[in-house]
Amino acid sequence: MMVDMQTWFGIQQLYADYTSAVDSGNWNLWPDFFTEKCVYKLQARENHERGFPLATLSLTSKGMLKDRVYGITETLYHDPYYQRHVVGTPIIRKVQGERIFSEANYAVFRTKYDKESMVFNVGRYLDVIVQTADGLKFEERLCVFDSEMIPNSIIYPI
Repeated sequence: MMVDMQTWFGIQQLYADYTSAVDSGNWNLWPDFFTEKCVYKLQARENHERGFPLATLSLTSKGMLKDRVYGITETLYHDPYYQRHVVGTPIIRKVQGERIFSEANYAVFRTKYDKESMVFNVGRYLDVIVQTADGLKFEERLCVFDSEMIPNSIIYPI
């Protein structure tokens, strides 16, 4: 279950870079944090704990992530907002072959241009990370949010 210090710092950097990218609003950066065959899901805690497959958002390839970016930037009409992630230190849960299973708590704050900031989404990331020629990447990222109540639309990546 141990990883060497270089891998540990690489995981820390992956989480920090991901957070910086999704908070920057430069959505084209987002898919590059994932492998070609990847899974990105946003799922309610209740469904996750009961083993139910229903997810608010389920993308199963890097191509689908790119399609989501296209939707965010070109086709979706919504009231724009900023988001800011606060992510806890990742915990390595298991190392199995080339896969690192990690977990980290997160909180996302949303600020609309003319309103005060509010807590938008809170939960934990359940990740599978792999080493690639381009560095560490997410093979799977499951965002398990705590509240059953969410805003009527989640536009940006969590």
